[in-house]
Amino acid sequence: MHILISNDDGVHADGIKALHAALSKIAAVTVVAPDRNCSGASNSLTLENPLRIQTVENGFISVKGTPTDCVHLAINELLNPLPDLVVSGINHGANLGDDVIYSGTVAAATEGRFLGLPAIAVSQYGRNPKHFESAARIAADIVARLKDVPLDADQILNVNVPDLPYEELKGVKVTRLGSRHRAEKMLRTQDPAGREIFWLGPVGETADAGEGTDFYAVAEGYVSISPIKVDLTAHHQLEGLDRWAQGLSLIHE
Repeated sequence: MHILISNDDGVHADGIKALHAALSKIAAVTVVAPDRNCSGASNSLTLENPLRIQTVENGFISVKGTPTDCVHLAINELLNPLPDLVVSGINHGANLGDDVIYSGTVAAATEGRFLGLPAIAVSQYGRNPKHFESAARIAADIVARLKDVPLDADQILNVNVPDLPYEELKGVKVTRLGSRHRAEKMLRTQDPAGREIFWLGPVGETADAGEGTDFYAVAEGYVSISPIKVDLTAHHQLEGLDRWAQGLSLIHE
């Protein structure tokens, strides 16, 4: 098995190093990651500038681009033969609920899925996580399980691991995504020249964090695995929306 690893915290992040160390024991691994922190980059692609690459001292490939750029470039240009699996992470902080919309970690996995490969996004809960070896070991367990029993090709596994020693993890829960309240107000301040600037405020508090959600599982000490899909269509709303659309003035049979 050949695994492509990427992330959004950058090629020098502790999380990606721990993930590489764990997965290298069970498969051939190539790391292609951004040259800097790209947290919150979501699925953005670099369209107006060339992508420049550099191999750093430990053999990782650094890309001056986004997480999505990294996976897109690796699969379409850098790797031959193609990898069997994309694993993104280990993110420095959780990606729970609505976070998956903004997450560069999840976006790297999503791009792998867009390009036809099974994909996993792995995140370590906590503002300054310390136990990356726990998430790395979980990732290796999941990869080994996928080798034995593959899953449907249309899903991405979004994995969140409590920041605990491996022995203190309570187990694994398969969960749905929870949700947050709207984000806090932005922070208005001034730069040294007196010009007005804005910073994003804190993320919203949890709105749906009940039993069965990823928020609940991680808070209780369990590893959360949530299956997510690229298809964003609200299939259950198609029929109702079709009836609603009949009231629009431009109707063609």
